[in-house]
Amino acid sequence: MITYDDFAAVDIRVGRITRAEPFPQARKPAIKLWVDFGGEIGEKRSSAQITAHYTPEGLVGKQVLAVVNFPSRQIGKVMSEVLVLGVPDAGGEVVLIGPDQPVPLGGKLF
Repeated sequence: MITYDDFAAVDIRVGRITRAEPFPQARKPAIKLWVDFGGEIGEKRSSAQITAHYTPEGLVGKQVLAVVNFPSRQIGKVMSEVLVLGVPDAGGEVVLIGPDQPVPLGGKLF
C-alpha cells in the first residue's frame, strides 16, 4: 500500500491538446501530442499509443489528465515530457482520462 503522501507526490494536471500528429516512426502505432497546461507549466509534448480510438484531428481541443513531474523520456525521435493518462477498454486499447466538464488548465488532481 502507498500513503497519501506517496499519492500526493504524483503531480497530475489537466491540460488541453493543442496539436496532434501521426507518429509513424514509433514501434507501435502512436500519436504525438502537444498539451497546454496553462501559465505555470506551459505546453509539453508527449507520445501516446491511442490510435484505436482517436485521430490526430479529433484530439485537438480535448482536455486530458497527465502526470507532469516524471522525468522526460526519449520515445523514438520525440522527447516525451508528460505521461497522458488513460485506461484500457475491454479489448486493451487506451481510452484517455479527462474531466467531463471544462476546467481551468493546470488544475491539479487531488
